[in-house]
Formats: sequence, structure tokens, C-alpha cells
Amino acid sequence: MTDLDKALGDISSIRRQVARSTQFRGYGPATLAATGLFAIVAAGAQAFWAADPARHVGGYLGIWVSTAILSAGLTGVQMFTRSRRMHSGMSGEMINMAVEQFLPSAGTGLLLTIVLLRAAPDSMWMLPGMWQVIFSLGIFSSSRFLPRPIVAAGAWYLLTGLICIGMGGNGALNPWAMGIPFGAGQLLVASIIFFASKEASDES
Repeated sequence: MTDLDKALGDISSIRRQVARSTQFRGYGPATLAATGLFAIVAAGAQAFWAADPARHVGGYLGIWVSTAILSAGLTGVQMFTRSRRMHSGMSGEMINMAVEQFLPSAGTGLLLTIVLLRAAPDSMWMLPGMWQVIFSLGIFSSSRFLPRPIVAAGAWYLLTGLICIGMGGNGALNPWAMGIPFGAGQLLVASIIFFASKEASDES
């Protein structure tokens, strides 16, 4: 290894360390609030098109998976553009860190859905609660580089997920078993990010 390679490696390591100790500001409050509204709209769509999700599993999954993809896509695009503005030359490292923290939870949710659909369709009622619990783990994992109050959002999703599982049976597939937790939860996340951003702006 040449001195130049070693120096570049040291610089890369330093950038990663700085990224890990810097609060991530790539999430936009308005976009996060919009994803909460998407969840409420999706609950209304389920009530209209898949009122009996136990018999229309495909329709139920279609609505909520589409909502998740739309929300993730919107958040990802906004995270990329906002990070370039807020973190400048560190944006690449900051985005990678954010993705690394949340990707395991997203992947777990996807795999769990596939396994239950193929191997245990009678247990599909557990999905809403499991999705919320897994989402809470993603928030807890990301909390070290987000505003500290974000743990309240993680606790919210964990609580609602456990309540949803505790409901048991097809009652857990009620449209609002997803609409209320994700609608209110994302609005809570947006509020936390908004007030943290405002506080940071006032201090600067």
C-alpha cells in the first residue's frame, strides 16, 4: 500500500467516524407527514376495496405494500436531495449510514410477509402487528443519529404492534389497525424532526 492509498483510507475512515457522530438531517418533516397521510388514505382504500382482508389477502397486501413502496420512494428521493443540501460533502456517508440502519428492518418485514403468505396463510392476521414491531426496531436502530425524542416514536410503534397482535384473529386486519398506528406514528416522527430542525436553526 502506498502512502497515498493509506492517506485516502485514513480520510475515508475519518469521514465515516464523523458521519456516525453527526445528527442526520436528511429526513424532511413534510415528507414524513405525507407518509402518515398515505397510511390514512390506504386504510380508507382497504375499507372500500378489501373490507374482508381474510378473503382478499391479495388486495390487502396490494394496498399496504404499494403504500409502503410509495412512502419509501418519496422518503428516499427527498432524503437524497435534502442530504446534499444539509450535509454537503458528507451527504454520501450520511445517506449510507441512514440506509444501513433501517435496511435490515425493511428486509425482515419483506421476508416475513413472503414466508407467512406462502407457508402460513392462516397466520396472516399477525402481519400488521409484526410490521409495526419491526418498524419500531428500525426507528430504535436509527435513534442514535436522530433527535433523542425519536425513541418515543419507536415506543409508539412497538406498543401499537403488540396491541395489534394481542387483538388476535382477523380483527387485527381491520383497516385502522394499520391506518391509525402509521398515520399517527409518522405525524409524530414528522413533529419530532420539525421541532429538532427548528431548534438547530435557532441555535445556529
